[in-house]
Amino acid sequence: MWLVILFIILGVIFRVIPHVPNFTPLAGIALFSGVYLNKKHGYIVPLAIYIISDLIVGMHNTVFFTWASIAIIYFVGVYLRGRKTVSNTALFTLISSVVFFIITNFGVWLMGWYPRTLQGLTQCYTLAIPFFRTSLLANFIYVAVTFGLYEYFLSKKVLAHQTS
Repeated sequence: MWLVILFIILGVIFRVIPHVPNFTPLAGIALFSGVYLNKKHGYIVPLAIYIISDLIVGMHNTVFFTWASIAIIYFVGVYLRGRKTVSNTALFTLISSVVFFIITNFGVWLMGWYPRTLQGLTQCYTLAIPFFRTSLLANFIYVAVTFGLYEYFLSKKVLAHQTS
């Protein structure tokens, strides 16, 4: 339970403090939640982070798309759970980043931030590429840190239990 609370608090803090645009741990936390947290309630962590932080930074007309994409990333993590290797984790981190990019930018276009034409959609995705690079980097860093620390401490706990 302490891990859930810690992730929610840290996720909200990292989203509301000034940061490089899209350099947050949210997708990494969603993927982690799918892999390591209880299937029955694990989805609550990434959604709680988004809901709480959106209430702080301000609601917007694309919340459905951001919340939906983070929920999908959670389920990508659930799928990864039984297939967790370093290469699969890297692949699923990439997939999560692409899912977030595609869904949220489609939402930006659909909500009228760009002309609702094929040219407007193309412009939306093209202008979002720098943000994608930043979120991709953040996702790989945060996944490496969260998964790595968890596995390190989990292995220490297992070793301590085996030697006692």
